[in-house]
Amino acid sequence: MDRLDRDILNRIQSKFPIKSRPFKVLAEEFNISETEMIGRVNRLKNMAYIRRIGASFDSRNLGFTSTLCAARVPIEEVEDFVKVLYSYPGITHNYRRTHEYNIWFTFIAESKEQLKDYIDEISEKTGIKDILNLPARKVFKVIVEFET
Repeated sequence: MDRLDRDILNRIQSKFPIKSRPFKVLAEEFNISETEMIGRVNRLKNMAYIRRIGASFDSRNLGFTSTLCAARVPIEEVEDFVKVLYSYPGITHNYRRTHEYNIWFTFIAESKEQLKDYIDEISEKTGIKDILNLPARKVFKVIVEFET
């Protein structure tokens, strides 16, 4: 990764252009061609410096509710459990932890009742009975930008 790659990463973290041709806008800012900009971004994505490029929405302002869940899943059942999780479009992400509650995931739905119903369904489908529902009591917005 060269200095230009680092500058591009810093620029697109929080200020990705919302335009019909965002890579053209970026290319003009960095005085390179649109093709080169797209190539650099693709290369950085392939190298796993970029996980995804996409919008983040405040689900509460859109009328949704969300929660953090923690599940105690036997190691041999983790893969099947996660497959069931991802059959629900409201699962935004999950991760494995070294803890007795080893699978954590965030879930978004139209209501608290719907979240509870979905969590109960997941428990029924997987046989995993120990799933904690940990809704936020207070929401903090943390902006994280990494200096490259």
